[in-house]
Parts: sequence; structure tokens; C-alpha cells
Amino acid sequence: MKTYHLRITGKVQGVWYRASAKDKALALGLKGKVWNEPDGAVGALVQGDDDLITAFIEWCKEGPMLAEVNEVVVDEQAVDEIYSSFEIVRK
Repeated sequence: MKTYHLRITGKVQGVWYRASAKDKALALGLKGKVWNEPDGAVGALVQGDDDLITAFIEWCKEGPMLAEVNEVVVDEQAVDEIYSSFEIVRK
């Protein structure tokens, strides 16, 4: 199973981005977590099938209605942890 780290920048905090990302990930059957970064970005780790992750990344480029996404940087990660759900976490 592949794992990707996403860093989403723009107006993405205070606009329900994390909650909407969780809803989208769960709807796609993906696992992982999403969090706010101190610099105003949103970070996420997502695990699942490549085609479903691609759909999630495409959603992240738009985000919820109030968001204004500038950039989504995606990096494949080598992790030992296998997530059992998709959660909003604090970092």
C-alpha cells in the first residue's frame, strides 16, 4: 500500500478544509490523517490505491467552498504504520 504526504497551501485554515478532507478521504475509502501546520498550511498523510489517492489529490487542489488553494505538493513516503481510519490530528 502506498503512502503519500500532501502539503496544501493557500487559504486552507479556518475554512473547514480538514473536516472536508476527512469526509472526502472516507468517502473514497482512504486511510491516514490531516492536520494544520503552524505556518498556515494543511498537511496530510494518505494511504490507499493509487487511483483513489489521485482522486483525493485532485479534490485537495480545490478543497471546500471557502478555501483558496495555491499549491498541493505531493511526496511518496516510506512508512511502517498502516492506518485503520482517516483522522484529524493535532501536530
